[in-house]
Amino acid sequence: MMEQDVSAQRLPPLDQLIACHECDLLIHHPHLGEEQRANCPRCGYELVVHRAHMRRRCLALVLTALILFIPANFLPIIKLNILGQNAADTVWSGVVGLYQSGMQGVAVVVFLCSMLVPLLKLLCQLFVLLSLRRPGWQPSAIGCYRIYHHMREWGMLEVYLFGIIVSIVKLIDMAELHLGVGLACFIALMLTQVWLEVSMSPHQVWEELDGEGNHART
Repeated sequence: MMEQDVSAQRLPPLDQLIACHECDLLIHHPHLGEEQRANCPRCGYELVVHRAHMRRRCLALVLTALILFIPANFLPIIKLNILGQNAADTVWSGVVGLYQSGMQGVAVVVFLCSMLVPLLKLLCQLFVLLSLRRPGWQPSAIGCYRIYHHMREWGMLEVYLFGIIVSIVKLIDMAELHLGVGLACFIALMLTQVWLEVSMSPHQVWEELDGEGNHART
């Protein structure tokens, strides 16, 4: 009994520990300076990264993505000319076309994964970033950031982009095809969101939102 008590006293507090997301190795939470990172000693997975001016960088990226969201979804992606018939397709017109053609289920999935979920993710990120300097908002921001992590796997802009590329390849020999401004905005939106995902360090966000170690539970 005495040996168990002594060993228990040697365990550090839970808020000083961090678990590797890949191999579950439990190690002491490292203290990092700006632009430093810590990797798992077992598998090499990036555990923690501390980015300089993270909030300002991510705010600029999330606002850029929100500005690009409307033209990416509502401006023409491709313009077709088939036997004198002209047509311009957007992401939104694709959703409407699928719905009107009887494929309501596919239309709903495309709408969720290419429009609604990416927009909700951006709004969640914006709210969380604004909350980092507003202590009164932080309890709501913690719940919002958890919801954001659950939505990450549903935002599939890159899958939709691959579908657009496949369509272009198939149609290029059948019709006169012109790429629209919407495609450039869509690609820029996707790249901005990828950059935002990389720049917005989860552990750094959790540490600023809650000093009680909630970052270790994501």
